Amino acid sequence: MKKHPVLKIEHMNITFTQYERGLRQVELPVIRDLNVEVHAGEVVAVAGSSGSGKSLLAHGVMGVLPYNASMGGQISYCGEKLTEKKLKKLRGSEIVIVPQSISYLNPLKQIGSQICKGDKSKTKKKKLQEIFNRYDLKPEVETLYPFELSGGMNRRVLISTAMIESPRLVIADEPTPGLDLRAAKRAMEHFRELAAQGAAVLVITHDLELALETVDKIVVFYAGTTIEEASVKDFEQEETLRHPYTKALWRAMPRNGFQFIEENQPYVKELPRGCPFVKQCSMQKEDCKKDVQNRMVRGGLVRCLCAE
Repeated sequence: MKKHPVLKIEHMNITFTQYERGLRQVELPVIRDLNVEVHAGEVVAVAGSSGSGKSLLAHGVMGVLPYNASMGGQISYCGEKLTEKKLKKLRGSEIVIVPQSISYLNPLKQIGSQICKGDKSKTKKKKLQEIFNRYDLKPEVETLYPFELSGGMNRRVLISTAMIESPRLVIADEPTPGLDLRAAKRAMEHFRELAAQGAAVLVITHDLELALETVDKIVVFYAGTTIEEASVKDFEQEETLRHPYTKALWRAMPRNGFQFIEENQPYVKELPRGCPFVKQCSMQKEDCKKDVQNRMVRGGLVRCLCAE
């Protein structure tokens, strides 16, 4: 019998309410249709360009969206609906997040206390030192404050807050910016270790090349929509990918020539109906401007009528 995924997100949509001149209320659909699932022992990356709405995925799952945001769709945890009550109980223990911004660190609390959440037991202290050794953080960092550390060191501290627990679900929101390549690779390796210990790990990133060295599966996100789900092996060559945007991402990687897409991702107020990539796609046809559903093509999911 197949086990339920630890995390399953179906048709997530997130809308922001804003007011324009004259107190006219407008709804901005920042995420329109996001679908992701992560099993125990698996590392899945959600990849896409800046501004595609990736970080809102983490905030939506953790229940920390801004006051003017509303969310729809279904989020399941270990086969059951992830309710607000259940999330409140599990957040910070079974379900942990590595946030994108170091502003999440409390400037008035010492580093060691923040990572251990006030737990002064010998077991916690020992685990803290093991983590510090992994991330080249000296023992004295434990008694320092965030403002006394560099940006890269604070980034490692954020990752340490997840490592100190024994979580079942880890969500890492852009965990490597500000780290040198060696430290970034090590951070990704530790997410892999957490998966090896049975956790489900979701990494939100724009660094596709780094993700491909560690993860099992890539979910490609564009303009608020999941457009392709592919295995790492599919990224070995362009021909095994399916969606035109995913192929463009492949060509944009440094090892593949750093080619870029000439047109920008559409602004949320100007999103076309149907495939969000339709205006930039050389393969477009009239039906691409209508509703386009996910379908299975060569063993991977893709939201494209032209994929073969």
